[in-house]
Amino acid sequence: MSIGAIGIAAVVGLLVLMMLRVPIAIALMITGTLGYAAAQGWAVAFKTLAAVPYELTGANPGVAYSFTVVPLFIFMGAVASRATMSRELFAAANAIFSGVRGALAAATIGACGAFAAICGSSIATAATFSKVAIPEMRRHGYDMELATGAVASAGTLGILIPPSLILVIYSLVAEESIAKLFAAAMIPGILLAIGYVLVIAILARVKPHLMPASPSQPLAARLRAVAGMWKLALLFLLAVVGIYAGWFSPTEAAAVASFAAIVIGFATRTLSLKGLWAAGIETVQTSAMLFIIVIGAFIFSRLIVLTQFPATLAGAVKAADLAPWLIIFSIALLFLLLGTFLEEVSTLLITVPVLLPVIKGLGYDPIWFGVFVTVMCTVGLISPPVGLTVFVVQSQNPEVPLQKIYRGVLPFLAADCVLLVALVAFPALALWLPSTLK
Repeated sequence: MSIGAIGIAAVVGLLVLMMLRVPIAIALMITGTLGYAAAQGWAVAFKTLAAVPYELTGANPGVAYSFTVVPLFIFMGAVASRATMSRELFAAANAIFSGVRGALAAATIGACGAFAAICGSSIATAATFSKVAIPEMRRHGYDMELATGAVASAGTLGILIPPSLILVIYSLVAEESIAKLFAAAMIPGILLAIGYVLVIAILARVKPHLMPASPSQPLAARLRAVAGMWKLALLFLLAVVGIYAGWFSPTEAAAVASFAAIVIGFATRTLSLKGLWAAGIETVQTSAMLFIIVIGAFIFSRLIVLTQFPATLAGAVKAADLAPWLIIFSIALLFLLLGTFLEEVSTLLITVPVLLPVIKGLGYDPIWFGVFVTVMCTVGLISPPVGLTVFVVQSQNPEVPLQKIYRGVLPFLAADCVLLVALVAFPALALWLPSTLK
């Protein structure tokens, strides 16, 4: 079998294993190892299987140090969640939007966007506001289709608004600057949050029966609620602005912000030792899950590079002389398809090693592509039949049928589509802010 045929067989084999519901980390390791065995023999295959985990954790101190940013950002979000910051954010957002129809739904979008700035995880964001926002909307008479759809959709902001775990992992795979990726995602993330609020405003006019009008709060109450967001502002300053300003490296910023979250939690008596322990356990479990997938993905991506599959694919695309927008549209469809049965980390780790050379060959900036695929991952998070944030919301609201939540997210998907078109038409939306960094 030729080296190119081995690459094609590995990709097909991976897809087959995924369809058979083999865990993605195991599927990546199996196809990667078998591919190496076919290409260079079992000795090299087993050596690679043993070497990759060691190289990612110890053999290369630079790489190992870069990976420490992942558990640190996870830990910061877990501590912030247990220190009641999410409830304070929701109260502040509700005060800001008070007096208009759909204020609680709009407040949910705003609070999710703000919480994303200290969390970095869509699953955590959706889970947190399922507990905080949905009971409040139910109590005020909101239609549950709208309430659950708003939380599931707004939860996706967790992987787009920095600091984002997806962007961190993309930076490691694509070997791009974390600071530039965070800067690139800032404007699109804010635009998507605004788009979701506009969806609420349109629904409030078209279907006012779905959401009641809320009483307006006095200015003093609004200012007090906004002042209560100082915890978030401080963590955002350390975790994100600190990276942009050059005060810290990404890993240092994550460590400083995590420590600050602990200090704030204990100082304000909103965090207990039990809560801190639970945050640590959650961090270990989530990090272990991510790292085993990353190890499998690195083995698979090395095989893909060895077989020159990306170069062959790029050559085929160039020979086909397709319009760049058509290729981008095809990539978007691929992400939409994969997003229906894979979670976002797996989707990214499988596709980026193959598609990034094609994107570079078309003249697109890899920083822009990182934002593009992250937005596509937000779509996958709420697309049937496997929308993970939808599952999270439904698991905490079992009385709401899954089909009802999917109907609730449909209007919000329009905002995602508009943002994707805008990113392709105006790449500067993602590239202007990174260009200002040194």
